[in-house]
Amino acid sequence: MSCASRGRAAAVLAAAAGTLLAGCGGPAGPAPGPSPRAVRQVLDPSAPAPPAGTAPGPCRYDRLTAPAARRLTSGTPKGTWSARVPLVNKGPGPCVLKGFPALVALAGQGAPQRNRPLRATPEGTARPVLLAVGGRAWVRLTFHQVLGEGDGYCPSGATPRTAPSLVLGVAGGRLQLGMEDGSDIAECDDTVRTTAFLAVSP
Repeated sequence: MSCASRGRAAAVLAAAAGTLLAGCGGPAGPAPGPSPRAVRQVLDPSAPAPPAGTAPGPCRYDRLTAPAARRLTSGTPKGTWSARVPLVNKGPGPCVLKGFPALVALAGQGAPQRNRPLRATPEGTARPVLLAVGGRAWVRLTFHQVLGEGDGYCPSGATPRTAPSLVLGVAGGRLQLGMEDGSDIAECDDTVRTTAFLAVSP
């Protein structure tokens, strides 16, 4: 930029500052200088301004993965057992997960669409969970325990159910996962209690 151009730019800034001060009836103290962004735009009007930040949108199921569930050994009422299911944001950007699983079902080795839904009872309050790329949320699932040896039995008299994997309805889709220890999911009464999506591991 030539010296004349720089001089004109300085004059524009000075005139703008003077106009602002005159409109306010004079300053109570020293006037603040122009922002670096204003200087860049006067010296080089073609310089782009930085884009404004945007809040992360809701998570989508195709951007989430559900690693294997882990059986929990504490905090489980008598006659039940619990599993902790992690949900991982695989990107490409952060997202927000909120609510409860829309579906909890037993599944075979096939597609998630072939499943046996369980009657789910929600527990607790759903709060938004912000997931960075690679970040995790959790769900705790609690089932009625199958008792006895072999095929076992249900205290209610119902027929025990077993499956090698679970299906969770999450963020508009379905995710299928097994148990971390390789065991089957065994339950009674076709019921499950589920927490909301949690920011802290249960």
